[in-house]
Amino acid sequence: MIEFMTVDELRSKYIAFFKSKGHAEISGQSLIPDNDPTVLFTTAGMQPLVPYLSGQNHPEGTRLTDYQKCVRTGDIDSVGDPSHLTFFEMLGNWSLGDYFKKESIAFSWEFLTGKEWLAIPPEKISVTVFAGEEGVPRDDEAAVIWESCGVPRERIFYLPRSDNWWGPAGLTGPCGPDTEIFYDTGKEACASHCRPGCPCGKYVEIWNNVFMQYNKTADGTFEPLSRKCVDTGMGAERTVAMLGGMKSVYETDVFVPIIRCIESLSGKKYGENEDVDISIRIISDHVRTATFILGDQKAVTPSNVGAGYILRRVIRRAVRHGRKIGIEGAFLAKPADVVIGEYIKAYPEFEGKKDFIFEQLGAEEDKFLATLKKGEAEFEKLLPNLLKNPQKTIPGRVAFRLYDTFGFPIELTEELGREHGMTVDIDSFKEEEKKHQEESRTLSAGAFKSGLGDHSEISTKYHTATHLLHEALKRVLGPEVAQKGSNITPERLRFDFSFSRALTKEEVQKVEDLVNEQIARDLPVSVEEMSLDDAKDTGARALFGDKYGERVTVYSIGDFSKEVCAGPHVEHTAQIGQFKITKEQSSSAGVRRIRAVISGGLPLGA
Repeated sequence: MIEFMTVDELRSKYIAFFKSKGHAEISGQSLIPDNDPTVLFTTAGMQPLVPYLSGQNHPEGTRLTDYQKCVRTGDIDSVGDPSHLTFFEMLGNWSLGDYFKKESIAFSWEFLTGKEWLAIPPEKISVTVFAGEEGVPRDDEAAVIWESCGVPRERIFYLPRSDNWWGPAGLTGPCGPDTEIFYDTGKEACASHCRPGCPCGKYVEIWNNVFMQYNKTADGTFEPLSRKCVDTGMGAERTVAMLGGMKSVYETDVFVPIIRCIESLSGKKYGENEDVDISIRIISDHVRTATFILGDQKAVTPSNVGAGYILRRVIRRAVRHGRKIGIEGAFLAKPADVVIGEYIKAYPEFEGKKDFIFEQLGAEEDKFLATLKKGEAEFEKLLPNLLKNPQKTIPGRVAFRLYDTFGFPIELTEELGREHGMTVDIDSFKEEEKKHQEESRTLSAGAFKSGLGDHSEISTKYHTATHLLHEALKRVLGPEVAQKGSNITPERLRFDFSFSRALTKEEVQKVEDLVNEQIARDLPVSVEEMSLDDAKDTGARALFGDKYGERVTVYSIGDFSKEVCAGPHVEHTAQIGQFKITKEQSSSAGVRRIRAVISGGLPLGA
């Protein structure tokens, strides 16, 4: 029998184990990724490590481990079942050109089965490896290593690329097979061909080891990499649920107090009615996600675009399900307070953020409750004509208008329709929705599994330009200016910074001119590794609300700018080209936003 374990205990054991194997513990990063136009949130533990997996030296060495907060919203409509989450913690360890399959698999086996660690009975573990295809051999090496650890051949399954292969992020680049580790729940097999990955639930995936050993070339061939890397990830909540023999991640210690709070607010008991349980799970997950987004080092606020739109969506969905189980008015601050109490030790960035989180949640709840009243009134106006439809169907364009104009959730339109014997034409609604929200929907799901960002030449130029912009803003407006976030696409940069008022036209022009002066000076860009304390002593700028390791990478741009950063950067500023500010506006209370573009410039390497 496996001893009950909390998420906090699993997190501590994982880090302690890999530190005992020579890994440096590094700090998890913000939920809001910099310079990655493919995703709105950090979706995997490896995402902040992209430059280092791509060849850059990490200041903490070649063996790393951490825990990382992640948000994925591609399956948001599935949240409410026993297993799906939008926020989760990812435990990870990495080898950057250090050890490879033999050590990685041995580490995984020892941590899972060792009595000092998780003590999972070995017979409960099955694994999958890559089955091979034309141009790439099957991964017999991994299978042999697993067998030497003690996994019998009948519990080693060869699966195709769709199950056991990672990358490349684009058409070319690093990629390789992975091996996935599954826990046998003891359920009856659904069929004779039941295996890990089967949706019947007999096997639960708990860990994934990715072996980056190939480079896919433009002609489609796979060349062996000289510098092989390992990237692993373990979902904390799912693993704790599995270890405790729980039927749901919502039975884990991090959710129990949140659910108790919602029970108290609603007067409903979890576990007595499935419809009520679904709503309680949705509220629990969504309030946790919203609290982490608002409490992040680079917090965003609810809006109609990008990450702000996702935040708004989870808050409003939680409010709607609160109404469904009898909670009237704004209520999310109370379960949010529970979330902060549960996590503040592991995530100290919550310190001092409680009032801001509560204010943002309350304001969004009030807006949405007003929206619900307007939407319900509009529905009542439409109802006489809708009832004349002999098919008893609400057209998709009508449902989407309620959604787009009034912010009225499609689920609520369906609910009101059912009360009058009608259904919504969901297919036509989705067509309307796809036309209007394709870009945001694509970004929220993530353009690819890995979370790898865009490190193209133009994005590299834009990233370096943000360093110049940051310093220019401080010199023109004053030292109180602090970076609050940035986002880069191949078309533009967006930079958020703390400042209490709108900039004048003259100030905008001064900032733009100062940036272009540094580009015209063709300043060299240099990089140096040092301790965080030394970086502070040298005057390097940093998001010191972020968490950093003991050693950091500092980029200097001539005598103008010095920042703690992971890159990528140009070699000298003339490569950036002409810099132009296209817009200056408010982002949120006390935060301004600049959008800018660049043009021309020398090619990288010139």
